[in-house]
Amino acid sequence: MWKTGLLLLFWGLLTSSELQQEATKPEPRNQPPSGKLDFGYVPQGVYKTLAYYEPGVIGILFHMVHAFLYVVQPNPFPEDLVVKVAKDKFGAIQSEYQKAIYYETGFMVCAVLGLLFMVLLPLVGLFFCLCRCCENCGGEMHQRQRKNAECQRGLLTTLLFATSLIITAGVLCAYAANQNLSSQLKGMKSLVSSNLKDLQTFANETPTQIDYLIAQYATAKYTVISDLDNVGPLLGGNIHVELGTEVCPALDGVLRMAGAMRETKEALENVSVSLEVLQEATGKLHFNLSLVRSSLNRTLNDPGCSDEDSDATTAQLCRSIHSSLAQLHVSANFTRLPDVNNQLESVNQVLKTDLSNIIQKGFSSFNGTPGMVSDQMRTVVEGARGMLDVISTNISSFSKVFPLHSSLANFTNFISHTQSKIEDSYPEIDQIDFYRWICCIGLCCMVVLILAFNFLAILCGTMGYDKHASPTTRGCVSNTGGTLLMAGVGFSFLFSWILMGVVTATFLVGGNLEKLVCEPFHTKQLFKVLDTPHLVNPEWRNFIPGYMYNDSDLDLTVESFYSNCKNNRSLYSAMRLDKVFNVTTLLNSSLYTKEVVKMFDSVKIDLRGIVLLESEGKQSLIDFSETGVAEINYAAYLEEVNKGVTQVDLLSYANELEAQTDLMPKGPLQTSLKGHANSLRQIHSQLVIPMEQAMSTLNQSIRLLERTASDLPNKITDVLKSIEAAQYLISQNATHVVIQETEKYKQTIVGYFRQYIEWVRTSLTMEVAACKPFSNIVDTVEIVACSFLVDSLNTFWFGLGCCALFLLPSIILSVKLAKFYRRMDTEDVYDDIETIPMKTIPAYDTMTRFPRASAPPRHIDW
Repeated sequence: MWKTGLLLLFWGLLTSSELQQEATKPEPRNQPPSGKLDFGYVPQGVYKTLAYYEPGVIGILFHMVHAFLYVVQPNPFPEDLVVKVAKDKFGAIQSEYQKAIYYETGFMVCAVLGLLFMVLLPLVGLFFCLCRCCENCGGEMHQRQRKNAECQRGLLTTLLFATSLIITAGVLCAYAANQNLSSQLKGMKSLVSSNLKDLQTFANETPTQIDYLIAQYATAKYTVISDLDNVGPLLGGNIHVELGTEVCPALDGVLRMAGAMRETKEALENVSVSLEVLQEATGKLHFNLSLVRSSLNRTLNDPGCSDEDSDATTAQLCRSIHSSLAQLHVSANFTRLPDVNNQLESVNQVLKTDLSNIIQKGFSSFNGTPGMVSDQMRTVVEGARGMLDVISTNISSFSKVFPLHSSLANFTNFISHTQSKIEDSYPEIDQIDFYRWICCIGLCCMVVLILAFNFLAILCGTMGYDKHASPTTRGCVSNTGGTLLMAGVGFSFLFSWILMGVVTATFLVGGNLEKLVCEPFHTKQLFKVLDTPHLVNPEWRNFIPGYMYNDSDLDLTVESFYSNCKNNRSLYSAMRLDKVFNVTTLLNSSLYTKEVVKMFDSVKIDLRGIVLLESEGKQSLIDFSETGVAEINYAAYLEEVNKGVTQVDLLSYANELEAQTDLMPKGPLQTSLKGHANSLRQIHSQLVIPMEQAMSTLNQSIRLLERTASDLPNKITDVLKSIEAAQYLISQNATHVVIQETEKYKQTIVGYFRQYIEWVRTSLTMEVAACKPFSNIVDTVEIVACSFLVDSLNTFWFGLGCCALFLLPSIILSVKLAKFYRRMDTEDVYDDIETIPMKTIPAYDTMTRFPRASAPPRHIDW
């Protein structure tokens, strides 16, 4: 029944969302979607179980026990033997007993030693008692005095104390393991409770996750609607961009040519104005320079320059100035340069046609491509919107077909019923644990009783020691110490075989559980055994799919299920439910997109209405090439412009003239020459500087015109060819671009559906119904069984075993030490004969003895 219910549960979980696929690779795509959708995060329940156990300080003891078990049993896990035994239902033990014995050799040796200990120690104790009753084995209350008696007493006390400490460590180890088991069993309740709560969270969150998957179809739907509403900017914009790689450069070329026309007009106007200014200024400058030369000639003809009585320096300066007058002439002659009025008039005639406005109309027409595409795609968009509504209705309707909530309600009721049963068993478990705790405490108390005798005896023997007292005169405290030691020996004989029996039994159980269950679980060898083909049923390759789905060839193993759940993957992926519930057809994106594909395949976009450049604009370009700009004599203009305004710099000449005048004696001649220098400065500032500025403007304009006119007809021809090619592309050859961009746009729309379906597939595989609680249950069982029970059990027998073993040296040391603590009935008394030479005494003796005791020592005691 539970198998049928589980199948029904997950059938409802998966088919309600109609979002499953076969566990194969995703269907191939020609083009990936260009837009990335964000479906958010699938709501996840918070699983509170932390299936991890850290033993703390007692973990050191656990590691010691594991190391001891490795020494006892270093053989690897007998996987083949276990598989054979499981397949033959333990019948293989008869044929494979040698392998079993070989594997269990360490345990068997230890068990045999334990049994010998249990049998021999009580017998030894019995014979020991009989022997002491016959005043043998230390039963005689007589002690020989030896020279090293004090040393022996100290050594025996130290060894017994050390042995008792080791036994104490062992009993503390056993007590700690006992307490750890009880305390961990209390924590087991919360661990079990959190596991059951996680199962309830799993059952409660799964419908929410399925609803979320269905609801996120709206994300893809609204994204598709948004792209359909913006088909103009998206599809038309992409077509515009692709065509723009050829159209925009052609229009830019025409636009640059229109700018060149305006620049040509401005340059021609500047040339005309500058030429007129320079021609007028040249005449004025020539006239003024002639006046200055005449005035200087008259001044230099002054008697002060030529008389015999004049100063030689003055005469020399006058001759120098007179020889430089030939430099005061105009250099550039602009009167012979032809004007550019005809070219300017032609350009103005061309500019009456507003070429820039015509180009802007071409840009506007081309930039209207998105709007044109939007108008022509209106029918397709409306059809696609209707299809989206139909798909949304179908997806929403499927969630109501299957009894998902009722199946989960039954699962929740099963969990609640199981939890109540487990909670009802807690009192019984507590009672059983209490009885176990009492028994373990009783065993520890046996050891503690013996330790109490040992430590009290050592204390009494040490505190009551009197080195001056003879064996027969020892004090009551020391005698009590000896009596306590013998009492401890008696209880050791009584209890040690019981302790060893418990140790042997628990060692065989706990050790084998650790080596055959817990350790293979950690190394996953146990999973390999469980996943052995045909282990449970000879006809099943894998027993989980064979039992659940009647398909044992399905690749679903215990290890894969546990590992997937450990990684918190979905139950859909972990249980390979895709092989059982084949609803791939519902996830086939072609079911939802084939109508969209048909719609877009029928799209015909016509761009012939786009006109880049009207005929009037083309004629304007042709007329510009015929304005005669290229016929201007640029060489003549540049020749005159490159000349200076005058043959000499008037400002420098005036400064030099004034400097020479300063060398003359003061008088009318000096004053007159300085006046001429100032006249030259005035001419420079009023005429030369404006002429230089006009020449600079003329130079820039002429060079601009020269660059523009350079190969002008060919440039305009290239521009016209480029615009014609772009126009032909739009009108005749745009079909390829339209088909290409329409296909991209279609793939984008279809890609949204594929993204949604792929996201659902990924969510079902990784997130929906995450099966972490199931692996937590396995881990919890391992923690309770191995970490709580087996490790504590093994540590308990390890501590008790240590106690039982060290009781043997404790017995021997206690019996020997008791002689030094107890008050003896007789003692050895000797008289020393000083007259006897020492060297005459035999080697085995040091003095002549004369016993006075009622019971003289026997020869064997000498």
